[in-house]
Amino acid sequence: TMLGVKVLCCLLVVYQLNEAKKIKGSRAAEPNGALKEPHASLTSFRLFPEDEDECTVDPLQLHTLTSCGFNSSNPLIIITHGWSVDGMLESWILKLATALKSNLIHVNVVITDWLSLAQTHYPTAVKSTRSVGKDIAHLLQALRVHYRYPLKKVHLIGYSLGAHISGFAGSYLEGPEKIGRITGLDPAGPLFEGVSPSDRLSPDDADFVDAIHTFTRESMGFSVGINQAVAHYDFYPNGGDFQPGCDLRNIYEHISQHGLLGFEQTVKCAHERSVHLFIDSLINKDKQSTAYRCGNKGSFDRGVCLDCRRHRCNTLGYHINKAHTGASKRLYLKTRSQMPYKLYHYQFRVQFVNQMERIQPSLTISLTGTKEESGDIPITITEPISGKASLTFLITLDRDLGDLMLLKLRWEGTDVWKSVWNRVKTMIPWGGAEKQPLLTVGKISIKAGETGNKQYSHNSI
Repeated sequence: TMLGVKVLCCLLVVYQLNEAKKIKGSRAAEPNGALKEPHASLTSFRLFPEDEDECTVDPLQLHTLTSCGFNSSNPLIIITHGWSVDGMLESWILKLATALKSNLIHVNVVITDWLSLAQTHYPTAVKSTRSVGKDIAHLLQALRVHYRYPLKKVHLIGYSLGAHISGFAGSYLEGPEKIGRITGLDPAGPLFEGVSPSDRLSPDDADFVDAIHTFTRESMGFSVGINQAVAHYDFYPNGGDFQPGCDLRNIYEHISQHGLLGFEQTVKCAHERSVHLFIDSLINKDKQSTAYRCGNKGSFDRGVCLDCRRHRCNTLGYHINKAHTGASKRLYLKTRSQMPYKLYHYQFRVQFVNQMERIQPSLTISLTGTKEESGDIPITITEPISGKASLTFLITLDRDLGDLMLLKLRWEGTDVWKSVWNRVKTMIPWGGAEKQPLLTVGKISIKAGETGNKQYSHNSI
């Protein structure tokens, strides 16, 4: 059956990546050097017009650029795909090209086609990435020489292996002028994780490099996407390891949407999410996703990193703030499972005082803002509270509440706590009216990550 074929394809992917893992480190690094004369290339370039068929560009005959409608006064964006199982251009490529053309208007969009090299054993495809990068560099060099086209107007967008290809293209262009920007969309992990910067995408390859990591979950010793930072700004949506809506339990939903191709959609869902997050940034201009610099996923999930001072936050996608200083920055954010992906981040901090030992309450809060109300938000406390404690949580909402005006907190003890309390009441006659257990709360604060606005309150509950 077709589903069986898809399962075999996925097993083939696992086998190929395991083979790649075995030979990691055996690949001799080719030194970055000056561009030599163009070699016999298997890479083709197609200019993507808005309302016409794609038009093939020959780097050796640059007049084909003019006949294809290239406008040297406009920026140039080159999209490069990754490893291919079936030798077909994936649908996301045209979706991204269309989003770029329709939202940026005055821009040249070129698609790099290296399918004949990409549809091979994975380690073989990896070895081809340098030659494809060199082909892109030759095209840009020809534009620079014959059209006086500045490299700073060039933006390379590469997915998976295409991200490293884009990096190689930048490293082959010598001289003080660099490519303006390279965006890596979940850069490939196998054979690139842990290698030297010259053997992968790195911040040195362009004036500005950003990367979106969406599938770094390790399985059987490898991860599809690279986990290490490879850019000036490295974004890790939902921690970067996996994405909401991509679990195998969603396979039935994917099959209902895509037919038998749904299985393949489930397998590549998290990897390709990087592309759709970037497309989302182009389409939904009023819902730009903000990410926050943080040491690790755990700290971000506690809500302690919602700070935008001194470039500690940035916008994910095309409209990123290109100001950068120093080392690579890791930024985290939460997203929805579908477009528009934007979520609003809130830091909720509550200080408990004077409660019984090792209580594990169930908390529910609700927020009221100038625009909307949040409704009840359950808070999960994974460890019992003992003694005086200050707990911090990350809360995400899919709508903007506006300026916060009111916060409500409700708590219920666990059954174990209630049982203990009842026994205590039996042993110690309190007298008078029956009292309920008190959980004394000190200061409560809510901070909105996107605006930086804070709300404080003092309550005893």
